[in-house]
Amino acid sequence: MKTAFGRLVRFKSKGGEVLYGEAPTGDDLVGKTVELYEGEQPWELKATGKKAEIAEVLSPLPAAPIFYGIGLNYKAHIAEAGFPTPGFPTVFTKPADALAGPFEDITIYKDCQKTMDYEGELTVIIGKPALNLTESDDPFDYILGYTTGNDVSCRYWQMPEQSGNQHGYAKSFDQFGPIGPVLVSPSLIQDPAALTLKTFVNGEERQSTSTSDLLFNIPQIIRHLSRGTTLRPGTAIMTGTPSGVAAFMKPPAWLQDGDVVEVKISEIGSIKNKYVFEK
Repeated sequence: MKTAFGRLVRFKSKGGEVLYGEAPTGDDLVGKTVELYEGEQPWELKATGKKAEIAEVLSPLPAAPIFYGIGLNYKAHIAEAGFPTPGFPTVFTKPADALAGPFEDITIYKDCQKTMDYEGELTVIIGKPALNLTESDDPFDYILGYTTGNDVSCRYWQMPEQSGNQHGYAKSFDQFGPIGPVLVSPSLIQDPAALTLKTFVNGEERQSTSTSDLLFNIPQIIRHLSRGTTLRPGTAIMTGTPSGVAAFMKPPAWLQDGDVVEVKISEIGSIKNKYVFEK
């Protein structure tokens, strides 16, 4: 879909105002002066001709009605997990309060602290209602933009004994869906299946892939999710994580209090979040 922006940043100014602006390329956004947009939501913005300096980078969305996550969607991740290849996208959801900013500390609830994990993911944001899309519909017409995400996960609550084989609860705690640092218009990313995704823990590379390894591509995912279900503007779709998660390392390399997870996607940028264990 057509957007007013190319690389949208939502931020706080030095005066504490929350504003939208046109971000330059690169991850070092704080201190940059940017052209401003006016509007309440990213899909209804207009240029103002004004400028402001970025003091703090926020989530590109003020709110998300829901997150959809796609499990087992990178071929290498399916292989490391040892699971059968699914015939349809494996879908779970996160609630609205999972939304977090690209540089926020993520508070980890006490019952999650022994088995915390990361999942770097290309995240798609819907910009207009989508329902019952068919092969003749172009799902890209409904995409507001692309952003970097981390599907923060507590594996204890994902294990069958606790979850009944339902993924959602383990991934649905507050702040378990950081995204950012910008929202990139589809006009600037010609092929979302040709991006490079990397995840680092305290600077150590843990995940590295091309989005070409996706089992179900973005149009297939959107068509599937829209089946009998309206995808509202602001809906965030986390398209899956590659191999290299902590759970399948030998031994598992669970995250500890104070660990910093960085997810970086080419043409979009990096998010970096510290996991802070609740005392």
